[in-house]
Amino acid sequence: MRYFLCLSYDGSAFCGWQIQPSSPSVQACLEGTLSRLLNRPVSVTGAGRTDTGVHAAGYIAHFDWDGPLPFEASDFTYKLNAMLPREVVVHSVSPVAEDLHARFSARRREYTYFIHRQKDPFLRNYSWQCSYPQLDFDAMNEACQYLLGTHDFSCFEKTGGDNKTSLCTVFEAGWKPYIPSHLQVMACHPEPSSCHSEPSSCHSERSEESYWYFRIAADRFLRNMVRATVGTLVEVGRGRHAPEWVAELIKNGSRGDAGESVPGNALFLNKVEY
Repeated sequence: MRYFLCLSYDGSAFCGWQIQPSSPSVQACLEGTLSRLLNRPVSVTGAGRTDTGVHAAGYIAHFDWDGPLPFEASDFTYKLNAMLPREVVVHSVSPVAEDLHARFSARRREYTYFIHRQKDPFLRNYSWQCSYPQLDFDAMNEACQYLLGTHDFSCFEKTGGDNKTSLCTVFEAGWKPYIPSHLQVMACHPEPSSCHSEPSSCHSERSEESYWYFRIAADRFLRNMVRATVGTLVEVGRGRHAPEWVAELIKNGSRGDAGESVPGNALFLNKVEY
């Protein structure tokens, strides 16, 4: 019988999802914990690779087991979480069809990349401080329109991947401002004397200029594709290229022509659909 696990993990302490010879990975951590709980070796297959330091908030993995699990689903999840390190949490475990595959059956994956424009000590592990003097988010969103559809995205692909094709279909891509939860909950005022009387307006003015996220959804992603895409869009936002440059990159460009890869700590895999 095949079981799907829905889990989240903080990637800061891991070399990524996939097992590496001498580095800690989420896959190795989960396999080891499942094997101890079930008292026999268990192999786990994930929805896809994530790079070193990259996080996940809705990751899917599967494992096979002969027949029903020895515990009820809620007890199994409880026991598994009690044994896992604090960086990993399993939200649910559920039986699925034998031919449903965590990686190959996925129809849509969604990533979110966070940036902040001002120094913020509370986000340093989960957002990229992008302090360029000016970023034109309207131009960046215009450039995002050229990502939509089915294209060869090899210009955003890190060399060394084992994929057979660089074709991907992007369903959505765009930048939006947001207000971080710590600013919504706490009275975080840069100038207490001027902001104390109207905390909500202070939060709004500060956050909508300072905090942004990029969300992209596609049927599949190439190695390092999201981080290279974000770096390329930032080049447009800085005014170094027009939005149409992205269309030309996809059509004729190589990885060396696109923008630099941005840090992995601000990237989250947040949804996988089947």
